[in-house]
Amino acid sequence: MRSRYKLTQDDLAKKLNVSRQTIISLEKEKYNPSILLAYQISQIFSLSIEEVFQFDPKGEEG
Repeated sequence: MRSRYKLTQDDLAKKLNVSRQTIISLEKEKYNPSILLAYQISQIFSLSIEEVFQFDPKGEEG
């Protein structure tokens, strides 16, 4: 999504006030964002949270 909008990882991190490492972890699916961060990301791209992130309950531990 980020590359479609021609944003670098650093650009997106600055818009969200997070580290570039956070963006890297999100893109590699090593980190699940908080609901607030997911919302902020969806707003940047003018999409719903569901359009940006896919939820897989089978992938959740617990």
